[in-house]
Amino acid sequence: MSLLERLPLPSQLGLLAVLGSGALLGGAYYFQYVVGLAPCEMCYWQRWPHMVVVAAGLLAAAAFARPRLALVLVLTAITALLVTAVLGAFHVGVEYGWWKGPQACSANVPRGLSAEQLKRHLFGAPLVRCDQTAWSMWGISMAGWNALLSLALAFVLSSGVANWVRSRR
Repeated sequence: MSLLERLPLPSQLGLLAVLGSGALLGGAYYFQYVVGLAPCEMCYWQRWPHMVVVAAGLLAAAAFARPRLALVLVLTAITALLVTAVLGAFHVGVEYGWWKGPQACSANVPRGLSAEQLKRHLFGAPLVRCDQTAWSMWGISMAGWNALLSLALAFVLSSGVANWVRSRR
């Protein structure tokens, strides 16, 4: 029996959460620092829940002697994954123009500005806009991939939690 198999299922699920969110964060950092795609404000919003998932997953793995605590931490990770999936889906809507994004990172220019106010607005605008897709694969942007993969990971973790709870009855 390997060391991994000796861990209770919630701790194993915590490690899976770390690997999944760690891979998604690693991908985001790869595109930022290796490919040179600067993230927009909403891209940063989607990273914070993944950091929560990694921290909760590591703590769940470390709490192998207390499976109920590990379970609570895995549930925290699942919640954070759902939050980043919703943020990713919202970002996709902004990219495709289905709805407006935050004023701070979209191309919305308020009307009725004087020349000086318009100049200040334009110079204060971020260089990376949330309403433009910087990269896509098979027609799905990075935000879309984040939403899909985060939902898939949340589903897998939830299934594992459900199996563990059923097995303890």
